[in-house]
Amino acid sequence: MSNTVCYHGISVHDGFFSMAQSRSIARKLALKRKLRGGLSAGLLDSRSLSSFPFASSGLPLCTSALGDEESEQKLMRMTKAELVELILQMREENTGFKSHHSSVCEEEEVQHGAIDFDCKEALIKALEDGIAWPEAGEQEFWNRGPRTGDDGTMCLSEDLQDTRNESYSANKTQSPIHIVHVTAEMAPLAKVGGLGDVVTGLAAASKRQGHIVDVILPFYECIDTTQIEDLVMERTFDSFMGREEDGGHLAMSTVSIECWTGKIEGCPVRLLKPQHVPYFRGGAIYGGSYNETEAYLMFCRASLEYMAQSGMDVDIIHAHEWQGAAVPMLFWELFSSRMPHARPILTIHNMDNTGECRQDEFAATGVSGSLFASVDKALDERTIGHNPERLCLLKGGIVYSSAVTTVSPTYAQETLTGGTAGFLQSTLAKPEVTNKYMGILNGIDTDVWNPATDPYLPACFSSHIPNGKSLCKKYLQRGLGMNEDPEKPLVAVISRLVPQKGIHLIEHAAVQTMEKGGQFVLLGTGHASGGLQGIAHDRFRDNKDMSMLFMYSEPLSHLIYAAADMFLVPSMFEPCGLTQMIALRYGGVPIVRRTGGLADTVRDVSASGSNDAAPPLRGNGFVFDGVDAGSLEEALDRAFSMYTTSPQAWHSLSTNNMKESICLSWDGSGASYEQLYLGCLNR
Repeated sequence: MSNTVCYHGISVHDGFFSMAQSRSIARKLALKRKLRGGLSAGLLDSRSLSSFPFASSGLPLCTSALGDEESEQKLMRMTKAELVELILQMREENTGFKSHHSSVCEEEEVQHGAIDFDCKEALIKALEDGIAWPEAGEQEFWNRGPRTGDDGTMCLSEDLQDTRNESYSANKTQSPIHIVHVTAEMAPLAKVGGLGDVVTGLAAASKRQGHIVDVILPFYECIDTTQIEDLVMERTFDSFMGREEDGGHLAMSTVSIECWTGKIEGCPVRLLKPQHVPYFRGGAIYGGSYNETEAYLMFCRASLEYMAQSGMDVDIIHAHEWQGAAVPMLFWELFSSRMPHARPILTIHNMDNTGECRQDEFAATGVSGSLFASVDKALDERTIGHNPERLCLLKGGIVYSSAVTTVSPTYAQETLTGGTAGFLQSTLAKPEVTNKYMGILNGIDTDVWNPATDPYLPACFSSHIPNGKSLCKKYLQRGLGMNEDPEKPLVAVISRLVPQKGIHLIEHAAVQTMEKGGQFVLLGTGHASGGLQGIAHDRFRDNKDMSMLFMYSEPLSHLIYAAADMFLVPSMFEPCGLTQMIALRYGGVPIVRRTGGLADTVRDVSASGSNDAAPPLRGNGFVFDGVDAGSLEEALDRAFSMYTTSPQAWHSLSTNNMKESICLSWDGSGASYEQLYLGCLNR
């Protein structure tokens, strides 16, 4: 059971409104957005609206039946003062809306367990009283409910949440386009890294804009099919494969592909399952006992065959990473005449893996790799003169795509000038590529990552009711067996433990945090964890201010984000990074190295001169530039100094981060991608 809590005014349930006894105007102002939502959802109709006088708006006290569109326009034109007057009269007159919906509202309140509090203190007390605190020595406390059984999950009503800017989604497109993503991952079904989150988030944003979206991905043997809604086998079709024989002859064959359809997170998906070949089998998404390069090459061909054979009216084919990079190559060589209006786009999420490919492996597409074995196409320049010369799939995708994106503006610039792209820098620097190459910052799912509704948290919170964050900190401290000291700053790391993430700096920060009297929590796995394990298990083995967990748990990650005062991300390079954005959403203060997406999302508190600067200039974290321990330590010192000597400034920084991080949702990023899509189609 999920309880919705509010105080000083209005509790909101799926567009219905119940009036509390308090007459606080400040809290009632938040209803303006919900009134519009009620109209658009059909929950507040023209009859109920016309029953109320509109002070100073020129509307009659009793209006004849209005059309929904006209009613909504009248609401949209209302000033805040007029809205307040309307709400007060709704309460005092107790007509129209209440009489029309009273029974439904009461039913909804019982169903959702609405709780109305007269004051902030009562709400906070209820939050704390319902926490099921971890017992001493309790193992994996994060895997059970954080609140008592009768209380269930407690969420803040929507008027008390930090919600997305409606300007992105208020007006749906009048000319929808059809976007098809071709990807190796999609969260939560097939997720290894950030790629899966990006595909799901971007697809959802495009759907909110009114576009038609499909996602094509492999039918991995290891996936949990219960996560797919309405899973059915739609059709079987033939695709083509080849095998290079002695003498360079390409022996062609057909491969039967089953296409299964369903929905993931409300988005239509097509899962391609090849028959009689051993691809995509095994207990994990990657690392199977088959040739992965050939498997994804076959998948690229099969994806295009499905689109062409099924008659999909596709506008944008959005391929991701090296696994999808052959899609634009094959599209222009084989499929453009069959889908003349379509345009292929490639997004590069990380240049670390460029998709090195032997020419004979490329035959898995049914096309000879020799077709692309030239410097102006996909030949890997590093292998010129070798026997054999190889292809680079990422390079081929870049050359053949109508547009190429990466996942943040700064990372895009670093790939052009900073050496991050390696040998591909020369390809990206060509004028014909530079003109179609850009960085678009990833977003985060602000519904999943919402501290006001997060079911993994013992106490919800927002910038309006931030007190739950300190309760989450106490809950984590107790569960991990740490000292329960609210005054000690809690520094957190959630990361893959690989050299890219600045392991040597994480090690230094752990030690420095202990010496400065703070607390340090780490969650992550990776092959470079040896030094950190030594710190945790030897040097600070019995220290109750440190807890390192060399594992990953989704529920525990939510708890750490909610509890942390500071969040450390000292990456050597970071194409985008999601952890710093999630930390901001939960009121944490990031300490980051200025690179890639970290530079685009975290602004140093001292850079704006004053923390009273207007958004978006206001600083939201602490930034350093060097790769040495001294540079990190200077940023850590500044963060500790503000936390310990200026608690009010720290509180303001934390709550401002909660409020302003809503702009990091996928709606903003989706709007940028929409412009890119339309630009490609209009060329």
